Amino acid sequence: MEKPKFSLSTLKSTRSALHMLQIVMCAVTFAVSCVWDRSFHTYWIYCMLVWGLCPIISLVITIVEVFLIHKLILVFCMDWDDFTTGMAMMASLCTFSCTAMFANFYICQKCIWGWMVTILSAVCCVLYCVETFRDKCDATRSATYVSVLPGFIKILEAFVACIILISLIGYMGQPALLWCIVAYAVPLPLTLLTIIVNILTKLKNCLPFSIDCFTMLLLLISVLLYISAAILWPIYSFRGNPRPQDCPGNSCIWSIQFVVTFMTYVNLGLYVADLVLTCLGICGFKRSQ
Repeated sequence: MEKPKFSLSTLKSTRSALHMLQIVMCAVTFAVSCVWDRSFHTYWIYCMLVWGLCPIISLVITIVEVFLIHKLILVFCMDWDDFTTGMAMMASLCTFSCTAMFANFYICQKCIWGWMVTILSAVCCVLYCVETFRDKCDATRSATYVSVLPGFIKILEAFVACIILISLIGYMGQPALLWCIVAYAVPLPLTLLTIIVNILTKLKNCLPFSIDCFTMLLLLISVLLYISAAILWPIYSFRGNPRPQDCPGNSCIWSIQFVVTFMTYVNLGLYVADLVLTCLGICGFKRSQ
């Protein structure tokens, strides 16, 4: 078996250069946001986590590929090409959401800081989108789960769930809305578990049961939970609570509750589509025999 060794050609490649740009731009965005303002709003905390974790992931991927460790990973546990493409897709979604959040909540005519962070975040998003596009157009890269339809739907489900969870507000003292929080929280780890099991091919092949049946069961639970939330959240959030005339930015509870409502229906649609595709067996990925 080939041992890990340093590859200078990999370090000089366009892919590594793109990773370096991602690391630098995310680090600069993180630093500017941290130095200029500390709002400690959940959206701000989410963005800081994204700008902090994305460059770390890019750095780890670069180190693994430069020392050719991914060849060992491919042998022992998972499809490295599929995994890295999935990470680029997730980073693209997360940095895009950060850009949208700052553009919506922190930009004003006199908010130079908000403009700077939004522009820097948009550059980060473009860099990750470029990587995703390059990976998807590269015919030599394999695509087994994360970077194809079933895995991409799972990534979208997890992404939307995160947006919902950081947007939860105005639920104290209302049991129905507290149930909705449970309904939003439970499917997320189930979705992540499904992604992990399908990525780790060796683990998947060792399971004593069909991963498809397991996925269908988790999807059914998720759909039922989201149906309950789709009914309860808008009723108990907006009944007798019209949109106020003055509803500014991230201090407007009504607008944030609307975001939760909208994202609830988006994720319900994703889970229903995922369940239907899984049941019909037309997802287009290799299934266990």
